[in-house]
Amino acid sequence: MTDLHDILAPDAVLERVSAGTRKALFQQLAVAAANIYGLDAGIVQEAVASREKLGSTAFGGGVAIPHGKVPGLTQVRGVFARLAHPLDFDAVDDLPVDVVFMLVSPPDAGATHLKALARVSRALRDQLLVEKLRGAGSRDALVALLTAEQVRDEA
Repeated sequence: MTDLHDILAPDAVLERVSAGTRKALFQQLAVAAANIYGLDAGIVQEAVASREKLGSTAFGGGVAIPHGKVPGLTQVRGVFARLAHPLDFDAVDDLPVDVVFMLVSPPDAGATHLKALARVSRALRDQLLVEKLRGAGSRDALVALLTAEQVRDEA
């Protein structure tokens, strides 16, 4: 089961996000992170864009995990977005991206950042989960899929 509830607030799950470019997408995700986690949107956008310049964070299958280190954070946080229209991300398989999980971490969170990145990557490499995310009919369904263990425990 996927359980990302410790890094992903329910309000940080977005559906039908429209963006024509990666820059526009990063801006929208940064604003969401700023509103939900009390961060500076400009700093978040710059951190993620700087990392993306090193190489695409799309790993194939229509999925990307843009990430960066952001001053002011005390723990790893995420924003999930299902895009309304797939976006070119220079993925290794040349497929456009429609499932995005932005991960932001404190600057000194070396191992913690890598472990969180590995957890998100492992979850989003599960083709069945990604297909369920693409087919989810509501934001609540997306939240349940991404935080399944928490939802199950609370039921």
